[in-house]
Amino acid sequence: MSTEQHDADAYGQEPAAISHHQHEATTARFTVFQALAAAGIGHEQADDIVAKLEAGAVAGAHTWISESSPPHGSEPRFEDGWFAGVRDVASYLRRIADRTATTERGRAASSAMLVAHLQQPPSPAPEATAAAEPAPVSVPQLEAKDVLVAAERFPWAVAAPGTRHWPDGSDFLDVALSAVGDEERAGYIERLEAFVKKHRDRLEELLRAYGPGSTPASHGRYALVGQPETLVILERMEAAPFLLRGRWEEELETVFLDDLEFAWGPRIRLSR
Repeated sequence: MSTEQHDADAYGQEPAAISHHQHEATTARFTVFQALAAAGIGHEQADDIVAKLEAGAVAGAHTWISESSPPHGSEPRFEDGWFAGVRDVASYLRRIADRTATTERGRAASSAMLVAHLQQPPSPAPEATAAAEPAPVSVPQLEAKDVLVAAERFPWAVAAPGTRHWPDGSDFLDVALSAVGDEERAGYIERLEAFVKKHRDRLEELLRAYGPGSTPASHGRYALVGQPETLVILERMEAAPFLLRGRWEEELETVFLDDLEFAWGPRIRLSR
């Protein structure tokens, strides 16, 4: 087997290995949030505790990378390139650790929402309760077409129509919108617009690094990057990550969401 074939095989095995670790970490994080809630720890404090643990894990990777050395006997030019790469990676890991420690919010509450949802008893038969039930509370409509119109206004976050992987991403949008709570629907479009403007730099980098035409995309991965529907998915990742993943796993292949979580950063990583 050639060196090139060996490298390609090794690269092909990495996503599966990373996906396994992501899944294990998601389960562990969910258990930690449940344990902290049972101990009387509030959502904000629980988020802070878990965020610091995860930032520490990234800091450990930073230390390992920073202390690595090129193979013994390497040429000076190879060593220069090696250390330059180490500095770049270490700097990026430091930024990830900083962001992880300070922006991990909303996950404990989302975990509690998902637990409550899973623990709900089955609904009784309609004929047994129809006479006693009060009139349903009116829930504001949230039209997918209106959300898409709003998402299309942000060229720094959305690829040109001709380059997108899916001309119609309605299935992904429907699942993402199903994770929008009733109380959020009335002002959701404004919330989405504020999210995109707040994260403009991250969205620009996401589209550049993983969007259509990028090297990762050429391998068939990160297919959701650049879709207008993806802005809703990313917003839900930040606001209700556990609920989003629960709804997604009921309807769609998780590999698409796993790739998007990896590309977006360590804020959620529910597939770890």
